[in-house]
Amino acid sequence: MKLGLVINGNEDSIEILSHAPECRFRTNSEAERAAHVEIPEPGVYSVLLDGRSYEARVEDRPDGGVVVVIDGFRFEIDVRDPRRWSRNSSGRGGAGIQQITAPMPGKVVRVLISAGDPVEPGQGLIVVEAMKMQNELKATRAGRAVSVPAREGATVVAGEVLATIE
Repeated sequence: MKLGLVINGNEDSIEILSHAPECRFRTNSEAERAAHVEIPEPGVYSVLLDGRSYEARVEDRPDGGVVVVIDGFRFEIDVRDPRRWSRNSSGRGGAGIQQITAPMPGKVVRVLISAGDPVEPGQGLIVVEAMKMQNELKATRAGRAVSVPAREGATVVAGEVLATIE
């Protein structure tokens, strides 16, 4: 999976060859690299890369990007997946449609909304368990649930649409 990145205003890209915990990736045209990644708690990643250990704290931004803090350095990152609509066109923070997608492969453990329900910014919508951690997926803006194809107990793949908000 190849993703476009904007890190503190600078364009970059990454090709993810395999996911955590034994992650393999390539940035731009560099050689393939490997890292061991664990998620000890939501929003915190423990990364072993080139023999060094890093703790990365990740927070969502209201505009759909993320802020990553590593060793006191702050990185504002926008991720662009060419296989999907851009974050702006998918309705994050504005009018239109917002698709709630699975961030990684896992299992749906709770569905907190139904089609037709009103939703508020920050409201929990769906809980997905991945790598023995439960991740609550939240609405980034107010709207109404148009469809909720997610079902409790279902196995999902990364990028799978779990709910649509308009």
